[in-house]
Amino acid sequence: MKPARPILIIGGGLAGTALAWRLHERGAPFLLVDRDAPVTASKIAAGLVTPITGMRLTLSWRYSAFHAEALRFYRDKEALLGGVFFYETPVVRLLRSEKEVHRWQERRAQPEIASFIHATREPLVNDTVFANPHGGFEQRPAGWLDTAAWLQASRDFFTRQGAWLTGEVAADALQVNAGSASWDGREYESAVFCTGWEAARHPWFDWAPFKSARGTILTLRADLGGERRVISSGCWVVPRADGSARAGPTYEIPFTAPHTPAREAVAGLEAKLRAMVRADFQVIEEQTAVRPIVHGHEALLGLHPGRPRVAILNGLGSKGVLRSPWLARHLVEHLLDGAPLEPAVDLTAQ
Repeated sequence: MKPARPILIIGGGLAGTALAWRLHERGAPFLLVDRDAPVTASKIAAGLVTPITGMRLTLSWRYSAFHAEALRFYRDKEALLGGVFFYETPVVRLLRSEKEVHRWQERRAQPEIASFIHATREPLVNDTVFANPHGGFEQRPAGWLDTAAWLQASRDFFTRQGAWLTGEVAADALQVNAGSASWDGREYESAVFCTGWEAARHPWFDWAPFKSARGTILTLRADLGGERRVISSGCWVVPRADGSARAGPTYEIPFTAPHTPAREAVAGLEAKLRAMVRADFQVIEEQTAVRPIVHGHEALLGLHPGRPRVAILNGLGSKGVLRSPWLARHLVEHLLDGAPLEPAVDLTAQ
């Protein structure tokens, strides 16, 4: 079904932008309203897509299906927008301790893990550039999205369509009743909040299980010996075509100011980098933002239980690039077709 009135999308990060594209694919009208803050979690994100993640070296939830859909999604939009935003490249994981080596020996024997490990070059990395005392592995399919370029190109496209507006939807400015949502003198079929961690401070969603984290990303100038793969070992390094690299993140819970990191956290990140990167590097920029994390859910989406014209798409955490295409489609099918939501992401499945 195509709604007679547009859907109001509040927030233009990875979640809101994916939702806008999914509505565009369906020919459903929408307006995306975003404050266009210069630094947000989506804009500074590394955009990593990796099958094996975390300290426990586990397989990311539904990775094969999500990766296949995300790759189709980004390639389709690249053809439309005339640019390249998603870069397919292996991700190298360097093990940090004997304990991690032992854990990896157990994990790699599992069939669901083994399929993502391919014949590894020897040496795995250039040991004049990267320290690798415990070995590691190369995983794929994997890659990274240039999130800042992706979001800007999407914004430019939707602006030309008359479907993007720079602004803010204040909580008291959105009027909701049983039949519609209204804002700035216009009625909408529904309003979808894609506002990241700030949703936890909204009076309609402050009950949701948010546990957001502040993180800092560094931009480096370094000679990485021509390395183009993503290298990870307690932190990650993403080489860029212009000779720079991005590295991070810090992980701070709790926190106070969203864009001011604790200096000890940044110092800790730099220490991890110097333990991994033998080549000289210089930090040329720091960027800090807060990413939304939800406790007990892979993400949060669905209709507000007490306000049926209000919905949310949030809590993507570090998996936003990978999961947002599927999550946005899942929500659109719920809003337009009445399809049920999966409990792992359903806002009301507490």
